[in-house]
Amino acid sequence: MATCKTIACVAALLLIQGCSTAPRFDRSFGESVRANLAAQTIAPQNAANANPATGIDGPAARGAQVRYQRTFAQPDPEPAPVIRIMGSVQ
Repeated sequence: MATCKTIACVAALLLIQGCSTAPRFDRSFGESVRANLAAQTIAPQNAANANPATGIDGPAARGAQVRYQRTFAQPDPEPAPVIRIMGSVQ
């Protein structure tokens, strides 16, 4: 009985100790992520463009969107094959 209490106390202390201190990050924490994001951006000044869709008119854009959405349409399912046990197939 005393062994169970000792094991429970040790386990509780270990669990409490894991939450007792917050990790201390250095100043460059996350710098690699920011550097990778910057490296993947071709032209960061384009984010300020208020009208990014110049060069395509409304009907052409709508047609492209409709064609794009049709690519996700599911085809009609084929009918299940009929299995004939008796009789002839003509």
